[in-house]
Order: sequence, then structure tokens, then C-alpha cells
Amino acid sequence: MPTPGKDDEKKEGKAPGRKAFLLRLAPTVHEELREWAAQDMRSLNAQIEFLLKQALKKRKGGQDS
Repeated sequence: MPTPGKDDEKKEGKAPGRKAFLLRLAPTVHEELREWAAQDMRSLNAQIEFLLKQALKKRKGGQDS
């Protein structure tokens, strides 16, 4: 079976070089994140990615990657 490539990403509407995965959240966490994302004028996905990047930066001591 062939490995999915860039052509498959385009067909499925995924951005090249991005990984998709399932994330299960408690309904209350999902709703709070959705509201926070709306306040920051981001999609829920962009908000989660933003928060994860901030956490990773903080974990590395504020160093840029």
C-alpha cells in the first residue's frame, strides 16, 4: 500500500507538512477553548496550536527553536 504523500494532502485539503491527529477533549475544555479562540479571532485548531507552541517555548526556557 502506498504511503500518503503531498498529492494526498492536497486531495484531502490538508496543508503540506502538517500532521493531523485526533484529540479528545472534555466538553467543558472544548467549549472554553472555542470561546477563547473566538475572542482571539482564531480557529479552534489555530488556538490549540498557538497554546502548544507557547508551552513548548516556555518549557525550553523561552529559547526560539
